[in-house]
Amino acid sequence: MKKIVLAYSGGLDTSCCIQWLKDKGFDVVCFSANLGSEFSPVDLKKRAIKSGASKIYIKDLREEFAKDYILKWLKADALYEGKYVLSTSLGRPLIAKHLVDVAKKEKAQFVAHGCTGKGNDQVRFEVTCAILAPQIKTIAPLREWELSSREEEIEYAKEHNITITATKEKLYSIDKNIWGVSVEGGALEDLANEPAQNSYYFVKPLAKALDKEIYVELDFVKGEPVRLNGKAYSLVSLIEKLNKIGASCGIGRTDCLEDRVVGIKSREIYEAPAAWILYTAHKELEALTLDREILAFKDIIGQKYSQIVYQGLWFTALRESFDAFVNETQKYVTGKIVLKLYRGNIVIAKRVSENSLYKKAFATYGEGDKFDRTMAEGFIKILSMPYQR
Repeated sequence: MKKIVLAYSGGLDTSCCIQWLKDKGFDVVCFSANLGSEFSPVDLKKRAIKSGASKIYIKDLREEFAKDYILKWLKADALYEGKYVLSTSLGRPLIAKHLVDVAKKEKAQFVAHGCTGKGNDQVRFEVTCAILAPQIKTIAPLREWELSSREEEIEYAKEHNITITATKEKLYSIDKNIWGVSVEGGALEDLANEPAQNSYYFVKPLAKALDKEIYVELDFVKGEPVRLNGKAYSLVSLIEKLNKIGASCGIGRTDCLEDRVVGIKSREIYEAPAAWILYTAHKELEALTLDREILAFKDIIGQKYSQIVYQGLWFTALRESFDAFVNETQKYVTGKIVLKLYRGNIVIAKRVSENSLYKKAFATYGEGDKFDRTMAEGFIKILSMPYQR
């Protein structure tokens, strides 16, 4: 019997994939990566075996995800189209990397995923697999099977006694990890409507958010957040704590109309409190410690960085080259940022760094001003010279 390793999440699509692949004559081995999943390892194992898998590998990859993927993103400030913190995108190359490793261990000639035929994740999984193990063939059931909608998948699951959580009343596709939650599909596809209350996953709606200001103190060392409110945490723990704090304050919910890799626009709802808090603090510390030319060029790098991650091109020389530049910029990004959180707002309250380029004696309009005003006239003349005719 042909052996195939399926990237299994426990959701509707991959649960149906097990049965479909079995019907095609495959021995299905599942691989689940715990990046902060909504399902427990016990639940995942039970679901996979009940759905027909012969075996399942479950790996806790949260530490690797945080240190080798999220931290690199944070240092690069790589927002996609100015709104998306790449929570789902960052996890896909890591999952695909371990999927390939399991396939090699199992001596399987095939891997599979549960991504749709018009989504981004099919690209991210397959490009990564092709780069890391071109000899292993990828099968994408959702591009081949006869099921044409999530409603039909739900019926298929019922017919085959597959345990699922999706319903016809709540058709959202949800992906969750420690860096954020993505919600798409269902009622969100109608752009004329604002997201319904049941589309919120864990961030409090503004009307129900805490009605008080919460202060958050973050210490960074060379671009890496190391302490929260004066206490040292691992990056995973720090992210998890910020997610809880931010969610209670209504922080981190983004309604995105984004450009998919395959060329269509889609609407995605993202909830990423920790990501937005850390991005804001890190960006502000960079503004304090980096000169304007580095900041300007780094914005260009960050934009391109976000595009290649979004497209699934993590394991490329270009991304590694960007990291080399970004890491060089971070040697001065050490200090403390205090933020004030209130009902969806993130406000800068305090900035401190021994590497600060801000000099009050030059910036002040009050007593103690040391700026030599006599230099301004000559500077202005030189600056304007190329434009005079």
